[in-house]
Amino acid sequence: MSVTVDGDKSVSVPQRMRRLLRGPRPESVPVVVGTACTVVGLIDVAAGVFPRFRHSRMHTLAEVLPGALGPFAAALSLSAGMLLLLLAHGLKRHKRRAWRAAVVLLPAGAAAQFAYRHSVVGVLVSLTLCYLLVRHRDQFRALPDPRSRWRALANFVLLGAGSLALGLVIVSVHPGRVVGDPSIADRLQHVLYGLFGVEGPVDYAGRTSWTVAYSLGALGLLTAVTTIYLAFRPEHPAARLTEDDESRLRALLETHGGRDSLGHFALRRDKAVVFSPSGKAAVCYRVVSGVMLAGGDPIGDVEAWPGAIERFMDEAKAHSWTPAVMGCSERGGEVWTRETGLTALELGDEAVVDVADFSLAGRAMRNVRQMVGRIERNGYETRVRRARDIGATELERIRRAAADWRGTDTERGFSMALGRIGDPADGDCVIATAHLPGSGDGPHGDLKAVLHFVPWGRDGMSLELMRRDRSADPGMNELLIVASLQAAGKLGVARVSLNFAMFRSALARGERLGAGPVLRCWRGLLIFLSRWFQIESLYKFNAKFRPRWEPRFVVFRTSRDLPRIGIAAMQAEGFVSLSLPRPFRSRSPRPCGHTLRSAPEHGVRAA
Repeated sequence: MSVTVDGDKSVSVPQRMRRLLRGPRPESVPVVVGTACTVVGLIDVAAGVFPRFRHSRMHTLAEVLPGALGPFAAALSLSAGMLLLLLAHGLKRHKRRAWRAAVVLLPAGAAAQFAYRHSVVGVLVSLTLCYLLVRHRDQFRALPDPRSRWRALANFVLLGAGSLALGLVIVSVHPGRVVGDPSIADRLQHVLYGLFGVEGPVDYAGRTSWTVAYSLGALGLLTAVTTIYLAFRPEHPAARLTEDDESRLRALLETHGGRDSLGHFALRRDKAVVFSPSGKAAVCYRVVSGVMLAGGDPIGDVEAWPGAIERFMDEAKAHSWTPAVMGCSERGGEVWTRETGLTALELGDEAVVDVADFSLAGRAMRNVRQMVGRIERNGYETRVRRARDIGATELERIRRAAADWRGTDTERGFSMALGRIGDPADGDCVIATAHLPGSGDGPHGDLKAVLHFVPWGRDGMSLELMRRDRSADPGMNELLIVASLQAAGKLGVARVSLNFAMFRSALARGERLGAGPVLRCWRGLLIFLSRWFQIESLYKFNAKFRPRWEPRFVVFRTSRDLPRIGIAAMQAEGFVSLSLPRPFRSRSPRPCGHTLRSAPEHGVRAA
């Protein structure tokens, strides 16, 4: 008798039983050990904080676990538990440094168990976990993540706040031992003093005062030690696109850039790149919160894509990053899933207009035609030019205007944004501007709106940025898109990629006659979310120009990774910011025009 198990087409029942008896597979050991550290850490923290827990029946079993050591059980359990909780995530991610720390911590815990408690069971638990780590040490090879000194400050703030909150609990869980009736302010002052090893205003009967003092001191020492370690450990800055990398990518785009409308966005200089062994293909990416995000299809020859994808996956494995691809085409998704075993999910549709088929004539274009005609009658003029044909003074004015008109404090964009305007290397980019003669009193003269397109091969261009003066008449974006489409033929452009509409097919099908209740409910949820993410408005704006829709996909490993990938993508695109408060941010200059393809009414392009 045979069954199918984890992809094995023929596994007999006795073989299955032998596998179960052998215990966890090697690749699952990091998860098992990390989870065990999490459980042990939580028990140790509870044992160190709550006196009733220490005398409960559960503690009779818990005290044999690593971290419950000797006469100073409260303080040592608390600090060991916090360290194990901090260590657990790194073990689950196969981090080499977390493995080293655990290999040192567990034997130390075993020795302390034997010396202070003479607990053979405690020694066995610690040594068993340590044995698993040593036996499967080849599973912990992940290199460090990109990092900076700011993580030390973040650790100090977060762990300090956690220590303060936990300290208030410690001070307050001995009501029968407190002398007098201290106020909340007194307890807070006692915690603050205790974190620095100084006795505070709250007093306790018996040895409870020593227990609280040692516990608070352990929390303060833990915060100080981890902060100092993070401040002085070697930096691993995030990779950036070098001049040589950019030159090689431009050479690939010169030959193969017409395959993907997002190809030119690979030249963002805050991305890193891996090339195929032959150098004929590349994948550009950025690492955000442990997620390795690639944008669009690989660059270069399709035949060489598998080599670049393999290098990408090797890099993700080396650092234990979660691999993901945002916005790849159908063909790109097929290659990614075939070569890696990842899964693809339709994310939305890209609006592509064929210049030869575009016309303002007909009933379907009446609204756009009337809006453009009204704006032109108000005296607005448009200019559509290559960036290299614009003078340096005017180009600088366009850059300043685009930065001043940005609708958000945070720059937005990643997979469908270039992050700059008017760079000398981007002379093939197309800039469309709207002007109102006679209104040159403002800081940007008569300039009222800007559209920026990047090349899409030799006969296409892809919309990267839309910005407008809020005081200008409504419809500036429609005016400039129409002007760009009408001027495209003279520029040798045959196709234009406009905005990307997330979940467009769901919105379109949900509003049709006969749509089922599930589809209508899904559409209703998307419309509700459009209040913040403008999903519906992008779809309707794109539909005005009668485009053809090209599906785009997100590629991921498992459905469990989707929430993490979604948060990382929102961070990369600028919707979620985990940066430090403005007074603490780096003063380094930021690129102009770094913009997500966002809602037209907000003047940027959204993804």
